[in-house]
Amino acid sequence: MSTRLTPRTVFLLTLPPLLWAGNSIVGRLVHDQLPPVLLNLLRWVIAFALLWPLAGPVFRREAGLWRYWKQYALLGLFGIGLYNTLQYMALQTSTPINVTLVASGLPVWMMLTGWLFFGVAVSRRQVVGAVLSIAGVLLVLARGEWRHVLELRLVAGDLFMILATIAWSFYSWLLMRVREPAALRADWAGFLLAQVAFGVLCSGGFALGEQALGAAPVQWSWTLAAALLYVAVGPAVIAFRCWGEGVQAAGPSIGAFFVNLTPLFTAVLSSAFLGEAPHGYHAAAFALIVAGIVVSARR
Repeated sequence: MSTRLTPRTVFLLTLPPLLWAGNSIVGRLVHDQLPPVLLNLLRWVIAFALLWPLAGPVFRREAGLWRYWKQYALLGLFGIGLYNTLQYMALQTSTPINVTLVASGLPVWMMLTGWLFFGVAVSRRQVVGAVLSIAGVLLVLARGEWRHVLELRLVAGDLFMILATIAWSFYSWLLMRVREPAALRADWAGFLLAQVAFGVLCSGGFALGEQALGAAPVQWSWTLAAALLYVAVGPAVIAFRCWGEGVQAAGPSIGAFFVNLTPLFTAVLSSAFLGEAPHGYHAAAFALIVAGIVVSARR
């Protein structure tokens, strides 16, 4: 696994945070028009329809996908089913800035997941960096008041986003372990479509559960249709295609650092579209998280 950052790899890992920032904004804008789990299902159904003409033959028996179906089922569960569902659920009660800042703790979860489940060693510098990053996340959760940490009361959105970040950590490490049939090695659309197919199945099951619990009815409009098209094309197809190739080139730990660009993009977009100006503690929290990244990445 190479960890050398080329200009192409930097681009591949920078574009997804920008698109995911837009995803948080759009998810917040339509949170009262469409139940969050159904939003995720419709998003990936559209993405599946877009990818099918490019890579439909990947499901043929001779393509070899079914030989490794369990691995792609796990990728679909963690990356498409769980992560995106939990993120949209988080946006029901939390702001896009808070959601993306909580997600900035990803390098910590990536390190812990790699150590506990994939046998990746952790250095002392990484531990120090993890402490700094966790402090940044705690500052966001405490809404800027350190004295409130001991009496911290997490809103549902914060908890959902923490779970989403853990799911994304597993997804990123699994990207490095997945075996690709010959038909998928040079076919990004087929590689993504294989994940999306299983992800749609998982998301469909989650959506059925949401409806059984009495979800609010959908309020259809042209705005909602445009939002669905955006989250299916940009944050789904394009971002996942770039993230998959970028992580396989640079590694999950390096890729996780780029996710921390998302709060910066989100702060700008939130100010422009939602009128939600960032607070001082957002800047302080992001500084702590970046400090953790710098310490962890130094050799």
